[in-house]
Amino acid sequence: MTFVTRFAPSPTGPLHLGHAYSAMLAHDMARAENGNFLLRIEDIDQSRARTHWENQIYDDLRWLGVTWDGPVIRQSENTAAYSHALDILWDKGLLYQCDCKRRDILDAAQAPQEGAPAHGPDGLIYPGTCRHTHPRIGPRPETVALRLDLSAAIAQIETPLTYSETGKNDGQIQVTNPMQTIGDIVLARRDMGTSYHLSVVVDDAAQGVTHIIRGADLAEATGIHVVLQHLLDLPTPIYQHHRLIRDDAGKRLAKRDDARAISKYRAEGAKPNDIRQMVGLPPAP
Repeated sequence: MTFVTRFAPSPTGPLHLGHAYSAMLAHDMARAENGNFLLRIEDIDQSRARTHWENQIYDDLRWLGVTWDGPVIRQSENTAAYSHALDILWDKGLLYQCDCKRRDILDAAQAPQEGAPAHGPDGLIYPGTCRHTHPRIGPRPETVALRLDLSAAIAQIETPLTYSETGKNDGQIQVTNPMQTIGDIVLARRDMGTSYHLSVVVDDAAQGVTHIIRGADLAEATGIHVVLQHLLDLPTPIYQHHRLIRDDAGKRLAKRDDARAISKYRAEGAKPNDIRQMVGLPPAP
């Protein structure tokens, strides 16, 4: 089996040291295995995606010595595949329309009878307000928010919800208590017709990704992705969630941390191996 991994940034800001570490680590691993390293631009949020940030991604990666195999895939050009996946889930009776706003969810979660609000990978775990409000018959409604009925989904899954993770003692991780840790996540947003969780699962399968190398901040989302892979009859890759690059105060870097932007280091005269040293990677051969 050919080792295939990917780097999938969003063109909504500059690449920083954390992005560089993730991209170079995955690239190093793919080249060490004589495998393939793919580049995917996750631009489903067209309200925030910008062409100049996308071009900066290409430029920064090439400067870092990160090369990719095959064409760059852009999620904004793959919406038909996400729509097909939603149709499959709708026909299985696993999606429902949700009209709730953020304030509604917060108010419901903070109701006295609910106890302390529970949080999952997408923030507050949805309390199920709209679960039985709208009919689930007929064609799938579009331009509305659609949530996964997780309880119904789990009932349809006959095999164990497990995945392999490198670096773990037993290597095999079980998705436990998904109703308490994940909840009914949004799979289609009103303004984009899909969601991060759905699109990333569909794209990884379509691109034949065998190993997903990403930050520890996305480890919680892996349970969601394993559930969707089972429901859509897609393979489950091997995962590796690497350490995060943090600032001097120990805070995880974000797009707004322009002080850590690769372009800024470049402008100040840094070399690619300087960046590798900063993030704890060995010099490039």
